[in-house]
Amino acid sequence: MTMPFQQVQVFGIQNRPLSERTKRPWIVRWAVGGKQHSRSFRTKTEGERYRSLLSHAKTTGEVFDELTGEPLAWRPGPGDVQAHAWVRRWLAEEWPEWAPRTRASAVEALARFVPLMVVLEAPLPPPDLRRHLFATLPPTSVPVPDDPAEKWLERWCLKIGQLNRQVLAMAERRLLTAGDGGALAASTASRYRKVAHACIRRAVDLEILAADPWPPRPRGRSQRKATRTKQLDVRRLPEPKAMAKAIEAIASHQPGSLKYRSMTAVVYYAGLRPSEVVMLRPRALQLPEEGWGRLDVIEADVSFDEPGEPKTGPRSVPIPPVLVSMLKMWVDDRALGPEELLFRTRNGKLPTRSNWSRAWQRALRETGMAPLRIYDCRHAAATTWLKAGAPLGEVARRLGHSVETLVSTYVGALAEDETLANDRIAKVLAG
Repeated sequence: MTMPFQQVQVFGIQNRPLSERTKRPWIVRWAVGGKQHSRSFRTKTEGERYRSLLSHAKTTGEVFDELTGEPLAWRPGPGDVQAHAWVRRWLAEEWPEWAPRTRASAVEALARFVPLMVVLEAPLPPPDLRRHLFATLPPTSVPVPDDPAEKWLERWCLKIGQLNRQVLAMAERRLLTAGDGGALAASTASRYRKVAHACIRRAVDLEILAADPWPPRPRGRSQRKATRTKQLDVRRLPEPKAMAKAIEAIASHQPGSLKYRSMTAVVYYAGLRPSEVVMLRPRALQLPEEGWGRLDVIEADVSFDEPGEPKTGPRSVPIPPVLVSMLKMWVDDRALGPEELLFRTRNGKLPTRSNWSRAWQRALRETGMAPLRIYDCRHAAATTWLKAGAPLGEVARRLGHSVETLVSTYVGALAEDETLANDRIAKVLAG
């Protein structure tokens, strides 16, 4: 609702005593249609400048907004939205259609991207800025205006309309750089870039930006989507006996070593992802007295100890007797309830990846084996099953993969079948 300019009154500047609670002592007051409005300023000069603008708008006949008290011409345009506010708006738009893992991935990328869209003279951000963004970017939360991190964003973030190719080229270069100055892993860099590009290009779709501000990729790079799948070098993966020896070597005098041994055994013998192992509960286990058991994979650690659906959906995985025996002993010794976490620290929290990795690397050194990631135990499981002659469809199901992904990733494990295939084909050709 608007009011004609004749009903606007601009009063003089008031000065109130300066104190710890009053950091803006100079007050400009005016009225629109009898409704009082005011704004405070740090200095008298700032207040006089604002009062002068109000008086000029009244004299020239501009229409004032009854709600804000300011001229309609002063309303910010779509391009005046600050970058951090636009990111929150975009996340709120996309949030209902995303799975939990996608939401967490997008927030992670944008929490790194937002602090890069600031003016050049911006000071160093508050140390807890990224934590603040993780907590306040999702639409399920509301930022506190008085928070120092939020104030820093309000003060230094660029507006969407100020984003151009030069600004975004610099932001992208820093976004894809690790903390030590090196390059991020290719998959991580691709994920960060994809989220950042989608967020800004949405402003182009809505005609807030006239053209795509992202700079083109450097010359010499193919613009086609990569279709190659990285093949795993299975020659460096240990054989089953070596894996079993290394897993047993995890156990030591350290209180948590037995936990990490059991967790690593689940990754190798059941082929689970580490994020799925840490969210296992006793109700997901079927541990008979003899023979094979079963694990129901229904949860995964999707982000910051937040449970969610596994990456490729729930599945049920058979487990061999060696793992059945190990897990049965683990559950019986601790009298765990069906809803409790199977593996947790003394404080009841999820085990950290860093401690788990250290225990595994120590065991590898003690057994004279080359360094391997925890995730490589899952690769070793897939390779073992394929070499044993397990059907491709069954191996893919246990891993939570498609057959196409399985073959393209673990094709090296099948290379040794060439001689067997040649013999069988020769028999058929011979009649």
